[in-house]
Amino acid sequence: MDQWTIALLGDSRVGKTTLATMFTLNCIPGPFRKQLVVDNRMCFVEVLDAEGGDYILPEGQGFVLIYSVTSPASFDKTAAFHQTLVRAKKTLPPFILVGNKADAHNAREVSKEEGAALARELGCEFLETSAKTAQNVERTFITLIRALRRRKAEEAELAVAPKPSKRTVVSDKCVVM
Repeated sequence: MDQWTIALLGDSRVGKTTLATMFTLNCIPGPFRKQLVVDNRMCFVEVLDAEGGDYILPEGQGFVLIYSVTSPASFDKTAAFHQTLVRAKKTLPPFILVGNKADAHNAREVSKEEGAALARELGCEFLETSAKTAQNVERTFITLIRALRRRKAEEAELAVAPKPSKRTVVSDKCVVM
């Protein structure tokens, strides 16, 4: 069974705790943990929720960068959370950009197009969610689990790939001029 630790990064009041709660609703009591099947394979996910705390960065294997579609300030801070992630990890881990509170139609201040553009700039997938209605909540984590599995498979493939020889091969043919 796969085991993944996913950290939620974002400004305060963007819905990190609500997103984690909605994802793990009716699951293992206590911390945010959930067992689920993704692509016919069982996995166990622990979700770390911290108020922008750098202490969760070393533990996270995958990351959800979250902003609120009702808060341009939280959207603007997303790039800073991404930079913190880049500095904290030797190689950039799988992550997804999430615009939360998509159900708040009348209060929206960040367009879906702005979120998609930022995701392209950061080189990640993008979803809008509503932790309140559960819209795309599970899909967010499933998308990230698939990315984590792809990364793990790539790393395993690199680990078994033959390493180039340090010997230099000299051709045994001569050239007549």
